[in-house]
Amino acid sequence: MTRALRSGAAVCLLALVLAGCGGGGGGGGSGSTTPEPTPLPPVAADLSPVAARDGGSALPAQWQGGAFMQIFVRSYQDSDGDGIGDLRGLIQRLDYLQDLGVKGLWLMPIGPSQDRDHGYAVTDYRAVEPRYGTLADFDELLRQAHARGIGVIVDYVINHSAAQHPLFVHAGTWPTSPVRDWYLWQQISKPAGWSIYGSDPWRRHPAGGWYFAAFWDQMPDFDLRNPEVVRWHHDNLRFWLNRGVDGFRFDAVGHLVENGPGAWDNQPENLTLLRAVRDEVLGAYARRYLVCEGPGAPLAYQSACGSAFAFGHHARVLQAARGDVAAIAAVADHFRSAPLGMATLLANHDSFAGQRVHDQLGGNLAQYRLAAATYLLMPGTPFIYYGEEIGMAGAASLSGDPKLRTPMSWSGDVRHAGFTTGIPYRALSANVTTMNVAAQQADPASLLSFYRAMLALRNGLAPLARGSWEAARQEGQVLSFQRALDGERVLVAINYGSSAAQARVSGLAASARLESRFPSGAADLAADAAGALGIDLPAQSLRVFVVREP
Repeated sequence: MTRALRSGAAVCLLALVLAGCGGGGGGGGSGSTTPEPTPLPPVAADLSPVAARDGGSALPAQWQGGAFMQIFVRSYQDSDGDGIGDLRGLIQRLDYLQDLGVKGLWLMPIGPSQDRDHGYAVTDYRAVEPRYGTLADFDELLRQAHARGIGVIVDYVINHSAAQHPLFVHAGTWPTSPVRDWYLWQQISKPAGWSIYGSDPWRRHPAGGWYFAAFWDQMPDFDLRNPEVVRWHHDNLRFWLNRGVDGFRFDAVGHLVENGPGAWDNQPENLTLLRAVRDEVLGAYARRYLVCEGPGAPLAYQSACGSAFAFGHHARVLQAARGDVAAIAAVADHFRSAPLGMATLLANHDSFAGQRVHDQLGGNLAQYRLAAATYLLMPGTPFIYYGEEIGMAGAASLSGDPKLRTPMSWSGDVRHAGFTTGIPYRALSANVTTMNVAAQQADPASLLSFYRAMLALRNGLAPLARGSWEAARQEGQVLSFQRALDGERVLVAINYGSSAAQARVSGLAASARLESRFPSGAADLAADAAGALGIDLPAQSLRVFVVREP
């Protein structure tokens, strides 16, 4: 891979182009003249530097220990009847999210995009998608969320832009563009031997040359070895942080730097880049949170970013919920080696992570509850994918990622699901008539009520949000574990099996009292003189206790 030379002349040319001015040069003493070069048009993008300006945080310390809701704004709530979700619609649903017990929101990309759907083909890094609203609407969302004790992080696409981004348009149109080397080019011949996810990432540009685009020919990769590109990304991050955003989810961090056809994933340079971002953000802004998507090396990105999604663990939790003994053992072992601060999940917007939880479990709500309890009561920062809390299925008429990104099922109306007063832009969930908020909101036996109960436990018992991971034990289809913080201890026992079982617990204080916190009305228990007891568990059930020493 090559880049244009960064000579002093190139730097001067960048200044001239950004100012819209031409270059010039006269002849020497020989009397000959050299034609002035035709000036290039300016790059139609905001490249201005942004200084850090932290206005402080309205959120409590350790707020990120609570659960997040991952929200696709386009599919969450439409406020103006155009069939597309927007920021004002999300603001209308903040009370619902607060009542559920959510402490953070992850918004999938909210900027203008070439794809005009998922948002990952960004065309402007410092603006809001017009169909979603305005920057003023986003500021209002932050204000309203913070007033409810809810933080807001936004998706940031650092690896690539849209092909229609002004930077790439300029770079592709003029080989002498001062931003040509902001992307990866080969001018003479296409590199051989490359394949990423079954496709050649080197794409022919209509104006000549080949550019690198790992995911789609309309999403060219930035050259993140170019310090000018990195500085610009840092400026973009400060743009949003200065507005009060509480952090970022970084997309596709395994692809930031490529070192050849056999070394394009999870390269060491990726970690260096992300550590610099982490130090910049967390060093200059209080109580911010960063989380990275790096499925191929989650532990490495956890260290570099501060947090990363625990891909792989999510599949084991779902398998444990089905009663798989090996998976239950793996779940018990996970946090013996993994950092306690990892981001946990059951599913998300990407089909590589699995279908909607309802579809993966075949609609088995008993298993669904146990999967939810497992990850919501474990260490880490749990991320709930919007609609997961009501058992939304994918759209029957769609496939791929769009199947997972359907409008939120607020009601059972088969025309619009309470999502819009107009025509939804996309097909609804396949089970909208039965699995929706309106049908579950007041039902104490509903899946929604169960999620609310689990989050109430997490929010009300500090060890469940921030405590240690101790005495994790798998015995048959039973999992038990303890979490402790500042002298308070919580014990959780889960029976994933289809018949009654007993969790055997030892190592407690002699005659310790176990105050039952879930389910409602269940009896308290006590350990014997040796600090042991057996906890009887009905089939596919859960018990949660606060442990008190006598």
